[in-house]
Amino acid sequence: MVEKDSERRARENPVPDEKGTYRDRLATVDSSGKRSWIYPKKPSGRFYRARNWVSLFLLIILFSGPFITINGHPILLLNILERKFIILGMVFWPQDFILFGLAMIAVIVSIVLFTAIYGRVFCGWVCPQTIFMETVFRRIEYWIEGDAAQQRKLNQAPWDSSKFFKKFSKHLIFYAIAFIIGNTFLAYIIGKEQLFDIITASPTEHLTGFIAMLLFSSVFYWIFSSFREQVCTLVCPYGRLQGVLLDADSVVVSYDNKRGEPRRNLARGDDFSQRADCIDCHRCVDVCPTGIDIRNGTQLECVNCTACIDACDHVMDKVNRPRGLIRYASYNNIEQGTKFRITPRVFGYTSILLLLVSVVLFLLLTRSDIEATILRTPGVLYQEVGDGKIANLYSAVIINKTFDELPVEFRVVKPSGGEVRLIGGPLSIPSQKVAEATFFIDLPKSEVTRVKTHIEIDVYSGDERLQHVKTTFLGPNPFRERDDDDRHDKRKQQNEHDRKEGKGKSDDKHD
Repeated sequence: MVEKDSERRARENPVPDEKGTYRDRLATVDSSGKRSWIYPKKPSGRFYRARNWVSLFLLIILFSGPFITINGHPILLLNILERKFIILGMVFWPQDFILFGLAMIAVIVSIVLFTAIYGRVFCGWVCPQTIFMETVFRRIEYWIEGDAAQQRKLNQAPWDSSKFFKKFSKHLIFYAIAFIIGNTFLAYIIGKEQLFDIITASPTEHLTGFIAMLLFSSVFYWIFSSFREQVCTLVCPYGRLQGVLLDADSVVVSYDNKRGEPRRNLARGDDFSQRADCIDCHRCVDVCPTGIDIRNGTQLECVNCTACIDACDHVMDKVNRPRGLIRYASYNNIEQGTKFRITPRVFGYTSILLLLVSVVLFLLLTRSDIEATILRTPGVLYQEVGDGKIANLYSAVIINKTFDELPVEFRVVKPSGGEVRLIGGPLSIPSQKVAEATFFIDLPKSEVTRVKTHIEIDVYSGDERLQHVKTTFLGPNPFRERDDDDRHDKRKQQNEHDRKEGKGKSDDKHD
């Protein structure tokens, strides 16, 4: 087997990291394959402060979302159990699957587009996992157990009253917050009213809801107390797609190797005009919540949280070097000094996104308040009624997608002269309910020119047309009727002929 040049160069000139592992495993896994616990130092700096404000804003939206209403209805409800979604006060049903599916595709394309331009900014600034872990749970851990060195020392210390109190307090608060988070997410599924019923009533009255509440809380507690950053590296597929989504023009958290290499420790009297800027202090590694060294380039574990940028900027300030050794930059920006540009791929993603958004907006604006299905009742033939008309029996199923009761009537638009006879009186559909109706449609015989005549029906609520429905009308076979008429005429002529011949023979006998 012929060895490739790249494989030969890698074999002859291996470039290990500082631990000699050649980066052949995740930062959270040791050489034996076991979990390596991460103790990141508490970050500080301009990006960290900005992330805190963004996180606070998003947390306020998240926890207040189930309780914000528009015209008495939740701003967001994803009721999977009843197959009903409420978004910005508008209710959506399974019949809106195409609209919802296109909207989800548009969201995915927007994330792909944003990633192609700005990398994993979503992970570091918006993702709930990162916000809860770094802004909420990690801060509580710092408050109770101290910074990274103190946490490591506490975990290695034997159990005593102080360690028990700290661990018990931390995990008690963790579970309490996980309980709040779990119930908030549950409120987005079942609604705040049902959630209050589950919380205030006896568990035996809402056993399923109570189990769901405990399950949600326990899962969130386990994630933020134990599983932590492994959600990003082992579970979430988004990080593993970076190799496909990113290119040389994507702006990500990057280390400027042209400024920083060759790195070496700072010595007294060093002249920076004769050396690179990186002093190999490892501050960027110490603050990383996933334990990586950003100087090794863009990696699966990097969530673009900017903690390394703040740490490096702080060091650069101390050694009187310009900030930005680690910064938001693209590969081409660092290697060639080029600024951001719109690539053909970004242009293509943008075009697809604009097309999808346009289609979604069109479907949303033209969306009907009801969903009506009108079919001719099977097994029932046409009927001939008075005044030269033919009647068919129809069944209708109407879904009211609104929060208001809707009076509904049917009108035949095509062909002309059609009339609707509703069985059971006027039809009114309650809010968010399904109603069934049965009615006759009468058409003049002159309009029924074939066995199946295509007809069009409008569904009205007052003077507002809600939906246009097409169906068929069953009538007599005109060719069969014509054949029957011909046979009838022939039979009549034959009878007349036979009658005349019979009369002639009778006269001959008489003579």
